[in-house]
Amino acid sequence: MSGRGGTWVLNVAEKPSVAKSVAEILSHAGGGLRSRDGRSRYNRIFEFDYSIRGQRCHMLMTSVIGHLMELEFDDRFRKWHSCDPADLYHAPVRKHVPQDKLDIKRTLEEEARKCHWLVLWLDCDREGENIAFEVVEVCTSANRHLNVWRAHFSALTNREIHEAVQNLVRPNRLFSDAVDARQEIDLRIGASFTRFQTMLLRDAFVLDFAGADGNIVLSYGPCQFPTLGFIVERYWEIQSHEPEEFWTINCSHTSDDGTATFNWMRGHLFDYTCSVIIYEMCVEEPTAIVQNVRHQEKLKYPPYPLSTVELQKRASRYFRISSEHTMKVAEELYQAGFISYPRTETDSFSSSMDLHAIVREQEQHPIWGPYALQLLNTESRLWRNPGSGGHDDKAHPPIHPTKFSAGESSWSQDHHKIYELVVRHFLACVSQPAVGAETTVEIDIAGEQFSASGRTIIAKNYLDVYRFESWGDSIIPTYTIGEQFLPTTLTLDSGVTRPPPLLSESDLLSCMDKAAIGTDATMHDHIKKCLDRHYATKDSNTRFSPTNLGEALVMGYDEMGYELWKPYLRSMMECDMKAVSMGTKVKSEVLESCLQQMRACFLDARQNKAKLLEAMGIFFERSNRSGGDTGNAVEIVRPCGACRESNMALKRNSNGHFMVGCLSYPLCRNVVWLPGAISEAAITSQICPSCSPGPVFLIQFKFRRLEIPPNYDIDHLGCIGGCDATLRELTEICGTGSRNLPGMTARAQRTAYPSSDSQSGHRRQRACAHCRQTSHASNDCPSLTSHARGVHSRRSQNPRNDPGQISCHCGEPCTLRTANTENNRGRKFYTCQSRDCDFFLFAKSNPTRLSDVVVSV
Repeated sequence: MSGRGGTWVLNVAEKPSVAKSVAEILSHAGGGLRSRDGRSRYNRIFEFDYSIRGQRCHMLMTSVIGHLMELEFDDRFRKWHSCDPADLYHAPVRKHVPQDKLDIKRTLEEEARKCHWLVLWLDCDREGENIAFEVVEVCTSANRHLNVWRAHFSALTNREIHEAVQNLVRPNRLFSDAVDARQEIDLRIGASFTRFQTMLLRDAFVLDFAGADGNIVLSYGPCQFPTLGFIVERYWEIQSHEPEEFWTINCSHTSDDGTATFNWMRGHLFDYTCSVIIYEMCVEEPTAIVQNVRHQEKLKYPPYPLSTVELQKRASRYFRISSEHTMKVAEELYQAGFISYPRTETDSFSSSMDLHAIVREQEQHPIWGPYALQLLNTESRLWRNPGSGGHDDKAHPPIHPTKFSAGESSWSQDHHKIYELVVRHFLACVSQPAVGAETTVEIDIAGEQFSASGRTIIAKNYLDVYRFESWGDSIIPTYTIGEQFLPTTLTLDSGVTRPPPLLSESDLLSCMDKAAIGTDATMHDHIKKCLDRHYATKDSNTRFSPTNLGEALVMGYDEMGYELWKPYLRSMMECDMKAVSMGTKVKSEVLESCLQQMRACFLDARQNKAKLLEAMGIFFERSNRSGGDTGNAVEIVRPCGACRESNMALKRNSNGHFMVGCLSYPLCRNVVWLPGAISEAAITSQICPSCSPGPVFLIQFKFRRLEIPPNYDIDHLGCIGGCDATLRELTEICGTGSRNLPGMTARAQRTAYPSSDSQSGHRRQRACAHCRQTSHASNDCPSLTSHARGVHSRRSQNPRNDPGQISCHCGEPCTLRTANTENNRGRKFYTCQSRDCDFFLFAKSNPTRLSDVVVSV
């Protein structure tokens, strides 16, 4: 072994900076730190002597840069058009070292051949354990006799590093298996859905947002989409909110001691008449009688010790720093030795930690140093053992300062802010709660109860150092039970209910944490991915809104009836991963059950991809390019004569029957049902010379012989514009495919085949089947155009304006009625008084199917 005695030990850290810090700390004991280049210029090799449990060792310290290996499909499945995306659920996958990390691999192999031991200094979480086994695989392939050990540490401090190397353990294969399972699940699900929706939608629509080009990827991730789902769901909640007026009675009393504002203990009422009656009673007998006066001590407790999610939430709330940037800065502070490991779920300190020593290091700080001195002074009685938030990942303690700094010259403003937050948070969590004296006064006016509260701060305690929170005084006059007075003001005020605000980054992180979407170390990555993919935007107040693209994708999957954008599926996966890491489930079983379930979801989603196309059509214009997914390619027949903004396409419904429908559905519900005897239909390049609006492309039909009269050919080149007598006759003889559909509307049946505007000069013009007017064809009746998008959203590129007056297009006044079906019971809707007209409109909603409603007048 290069002429040196003792045990040769190869030490591998997760990053070059960590390798350097560990080598510098350990070399102080043995002396003689030397360094040399490895195969990779970024990953140097440090050499020094050290003793482990009394055994003399020659230490070689180097590093990787995150994951050494990547998981990917075999070459023949890697190209997007090489296979059916559904095949990716069982296609072979392999883990290999990518080209840009081959130099690191060669360094590990060369150094491993010299050594007896391998000590792994990777981050002490599941991801770090997986990287550790990647290193083990490379090193043991070069030297199968290596004795493999794991060093556990949480901070780059002398005590932590020396304790770690003297208490080596074996690496945890179960932790690594959990990550392997998660990687494979994410790869297969993400690749299949990403290929599916990108090839389906990218070329079918004009994606005109900033940064969009022909190579845009509409990615799907099992964590990314639930993250987007939280944003869209809150946005829909805001859009669907209907403001409702309410009334409340406010009372105030001013005396020499100050002013008290009394709140009505009913809160507020939505009934104006009741509110006025109660208010008039109070005005007629305005004398207020004090019924109760309560004095009690109130405590405001300091925060729990700092976890990763709380660090991100508080940095966003206090400084408006993004979660992604927070983690970047925290990682740099950790690698420089100023704070402990920043990726931890733990929010309680172990009883073995010397918390006083951590406080003692901060005594010399010019700002919070005096508070640290006061904490350590037993006479001040300011110290309090920190509370527990109930989470412990068994790997790392809560985030805390590990080295004093009054501010480094190389730090940015954000480095100062994050370090200050970590220090102040730690000092606060070992402090006494703030103490206040609260007084509550209850009064009676004409039988109505009102209350007012005041507070006096007795001791600020932790609030003296935790400047991010406040708890102010609010002084009210002194009252005694039985005392009477006349209010200074007594008013009846109105207000309206308001929708919740858009999700802030702190809110979004809370939603993700509660639903177990991602880990504390990856949540910020999923948020960033939504922004990078143009699925959402973030404003200056760190609040998120969905883009048209993000909302359309979620809407499409929601219309399918699947909750792929909801957190439930991913939460179950995360529970399975945790079970694998604890040994209660086996990796292979979790992979099989999860992938089987998601493949079924994928196949169903692909079967219902028309929903995605319809949702995208609400927000984006159709392009002339043909999409890469040709399974059910959109075939344009003619421009829509109803909405005059979109095209009509040849489609099949779920029962396989042919129809020609508007691509702006559900904004426009114009549809032409074709004869039910059609077995095949294909659009040709030939154009009808007479029908308008055009161009109207002719369709080559093939009929089932047994379903049509013998005097008709089974092959027919026809036009759906209204000029084709053969199609019209076969529709009357055979009926339309829609007649066997449950819930078929009378309106849809009547639009089974339109009359042609071009024929009006040759025969008597027919009245419209919907409004009985002769000024337009049934196919072009304005009553077919819906007036609003519905509850999902009121924003689209083709907005409809609600009519100022609810009246039918046929000129008849509308009647307001009430639905009595199970799904719509109580909803108001308008119908035409004429029995010959099928006009229908929900009040403040979309037109829908009249046959679905049972009316109670």
